[in-house]
Amino acid sequence: MENNMRPADMKRINTPELAMAFIDEQVKAVREQVGGKKVLLALSGGVDSSVVAALLIRAIGKQLVCVHVNHGLMRKGESEQVVEVFRNQMDANLIYVDVTDRFLDLLAGVDEPERKRKIIGGEFIKVFEEEARKLEGIDFLAQGTIYPDILESDGVKAHHNVGGLPDDFKFELVEPVRLLFKDEVRCVGHALGLPGSMVERQPFPGPGLGVRCLGAITRDRLAALRESDAILREEFDAAGLADQVWQFFTVVPDFRSTGVRDGKRAFDWPVIIRAVNTVDAMTATVPEIDWAVLQKITGRILAEVPRVCRVLYDLTPKPVGTIEWE
Repeated sequence: MENNMRPADMKRINTPELAMAFIDEQVKAVREQVGGKKVLLALSGGVDSSVVAALLIRAIGKQLVCVHVNHGLMRKGESEQVVEVFRNQMDANLIYVDVTDRFLDLLAGVDEPERKRKIIGGEFIKVFEEEARKLEGIDFLAQGTIYPDILESDGVKAHHNVGGLPDDFKFELVEPVRLLFKDEVRCVGHALGLPGSMVERQPFPGPGLGVRCLGAITRDRLAALRESDAILREEFDAAGLADQVWQFFTVVPDFRSTGVRDGKRAFDWPVIIRAVNTVDAMTATVPEIDWAVLQKITGRILAEVPRVCRVLYDLTPKPVGTIEWE
C-alpha cells in the first residue's frame, strides 16, 4: 500500500495551475502503465468517475471503454448528460445500457430499505459484468478511488464494483486520482473542462432515487420524485442557494394524504424537501430557507407534479435524524 499513501510534502491541488500539472503527470503515468491496451470504466456520472473518465480520455482516447448503466433511479437528466458530455462532446468510447425495466421489476413490492439496497447494488454488478464479458482485450479496470477511500476502506470503493467483479477478469487497476481529496478532484475536473453541474454534483447515494422513493418503489411515485427533485434544484439554483446548502433533495413516501384539487377531494402523495449543511456528514443542521423561495417551490411542485397534494420541509437535524430517509 506504500504507493497509495499520500506523500507528506504533496501540494494541495487548489489552483488551475496545480491541477494542470497534476493532469500532465497522470497522463504520462497512465500511458506508461497501460501502453496500447484497453481500460474499462464504470461511468456513473458522479464526480469521481467523471473526472477519471475525462482524464483517461485525454491520456489514451479510444482505448478507454466507458460503461454507463441507467438503472432507472438516476435524477432527471443525469444519464442524458453523461451521453452528451462524454459521447457527443468528448467522443468517448461509451457503452450506454438502459436497464430501467429490469431494475424496477426486481424492486416491485420490496419495501425494506436494506433489501432494496442489496438488490440495486447486486444487480448493478451483474449488468456491469455482463457488459464486460462482451468486450475483448480489456486488461485494466479504471476506478474512481480517492484518498478518503484508501484511508477508510483499504482502497476498495464498492460503488465502483471492484469488490464485486469475479476473479477471472484479472484486471489491473488504474486509479489516477487515488491520492486526492474530493475538493482536489473537483479542481481537476474543472481544469479538464467538465461542466460545473457535473464537477460540483452533490453527494448521491449508491442506490440513487431508490432510497428516496420510500417503501416499495412504484413507477408513478418515482416519476413524481424525479420531477419534484428537478424543480427543487432549479429553484435553489435560481435563488443562489445551490452553493450555500451542502445537500438538498426531495423524498416521496409510500402513503397518501387528503387534499382538494379543482374543487374535488384528492388522495395523493406528499413531497418532503430535505436540505442540510454539514462538514463531515456525521452531524448536520437544517438551513433557514427564505419563505418566498419555499412558497415558489411548493407552488411549482403542486402545479407541475401529478398526484401530489402536499409539500413539507424536514426540520430534523442529525442527530436525531439521518441525512437520508432510508
